[in-house]
Amino acid sequence: MASPRWTQPAEAGAAANVYYRPMQRDSGAPLYEFFAGGGLARLGLEPDFACAFANDIEPAKAAAYRAAFSDGDVRLGDIWKLNAADLPGQAALAWASFPCQDLSLAGARRGLAAPRSGAFWGFHRLIEKLKQESRAPDVLALENVTGLLSSHGGADFTALVHALDDLGYRVGALEIDAALFTPQSRPRLFIVAARNAPLHLTASGPIEPFHSAALRGVVARLPETLRKRFVWWRIPAPPKRNTRLADLLDDDDAVAWQSEEQTARLLALMSPLQRTRLEALRETGKREVGAVFRRIRIEQGKRVQRAEARFDGLAGCLRTPTGGSSRQLLVFVDGEGTRSRLISPREAARLMGVPEHYPLPASQTQALHLVGDAVCVPVVRWLSQHLLAPLAGAAAARKTA
Repeated sequence: MASPRWTQPAEAGAAANVYYRPMQRDSGAPLYEFFAGGGLARLGLEPDFACAFANDIEPAKAAAYRAAFSDGDVRLGDIWKLNAADLPGQAALAWASFPCQDLSLAGARRGLAAPRSGAFWGFHRLIEKLKQESRAPDVLALENVTGLLSSHGGADFTALVHALDDLGYRVGALEIDAALFTPQSRPRLFIVAARNAPLHLTASGPIEPFHSAALRGVVARLPETLRKRFVWWRIPAPPKRNTRLADLLDDDDAVAWQSEEQTARLLALMSPLQRTRLEALRETGKREVGAVFRRIRIEQGKRVQRAEARFDGLAGCLRTPTGGSSRQLLVFVDGEGTRSRLISPREAARLMGVPEHYPLPASQTQALHLVGDAVCVPVVRWLSQHLLAPLAGAAAARKTA
């Protein structure tokens, strides 16, 4: 199979945008990639895994996938319309970043029974069919928002664990924040299920920073049989991140700035406390960059739009743009001067650990939608190196023993 068009990170360490020499993809174990989007999970999984099948329902994302990979033959369509016969051979890993709209804190949270997030059951059906043909993947990896832990009081998480357990997998989960790798606050839940749980890849209990209080709480409420089989996967903490938001931004003369009037209107949306903090930054005389979202808050019983900024060196969690208020803005404080602008698609891609020569869609909206609805590449790389690839290797060793 052909090698990728760009190089992959040899180690997802402190600097998320450092890439090394390319690896030949034919060295990887077979991968099925569901809800593939623009292939950012694949970027993180290569070269440990080589994609044998990819699927997504959105034409724009499928087009981006094909543009990004020289062998990017992605099957366009609803996962419910796929059959086991569509999947070639037997994969070592099946990856599924199933839709989060109904589980996210920003969504209606209707749970796994809803049309979008209910797509999980389409994935489950395929794995069940493959099991009947004795070619189910040895390892499954599912990614979603952390809201899955609390969706319907934890009932959706329990249903998911139960469904995978019924297929014969040992199930565990990790909560990983992209901020460990890139300057973006983006906690996500990764559910990893494997035929076996080798002792060297498991811990006797929760470990920091990957098993949060919310995860520990929902696991404690699992039915006893599921709780006893639940796995606390063991992976090492990454090196300390050495990049800040400002390090990944475009040059000032290469971007479009908002007018003074637009910046003034943005600052006027800040709360008195936020404006006080902004004034304190101005007084330092230093150049500071903050990430801003516009949100609706309830104040004194009324809905009020507020601009909320953070100056801790991190961007807020990237979103899929559905309107003006969902676009993340940047505020630059440089002495007495203050400027603002929208974050660019390429800057958003950098915050996701995407290499510079990954071909983003020409449309800003489509590019931001693709990136904001994806996985952080260095997070997937770390998970692949330290858990998914070792699990797949252990499964291969058992089969050849």
